[in-house]
Amino acid sequence: MSQINLDTSLGYLLKQASSALHNEMDAALRPQGMTITEYSCLELLSQRPGMSNSELARGAFVSRQSMNVLLQAMERDGFVSRPDQAAVGRVLPTTLTDLGRERLAVASTAIRSVEDRMKSGLDSPQQNDLRHLLASCIESLST
Repeated sequence: MSQINLDTSLGYLLKQASSALHNEMDAALRPQGMTITEYSCLELLSQRPGMSNSELARGAFVSRQSMNVLLQAMERDGFVSRPDQAAVGRVLPTTLTDLGRERLAVASTAIRSVEDRMKSGLDSPQQNDLRHLLASCIESLST
């Protein structure tokens, strides 16, 4: 049986990079009392207002149930708002509040710092190449 060489396995390297990024993002957000999932939710809503619970869950890589619990807490804390009733069907579109935007601004600065450190060893063309290569890997696994 042939074993995978972990030193050259792209999957293993990607998992290591993902784990390192996750740890650094977690450390950067912890002083603000925020999780990566909360940050992801705020960032998604900033760029795509009105997303549903299901859309947010997919975008933040969590279950719908987990996202629903998170949205209830974020709504209670005043970071997001949702209508009491759906205009159509059962979807409750979520939007950021002013307080949510303020919280996101602080968190985005911390996350940008982590990403800047992560890519500091790459010049601009290498960063573009990496984006394209990762997008190609995602596309290949999604089809």
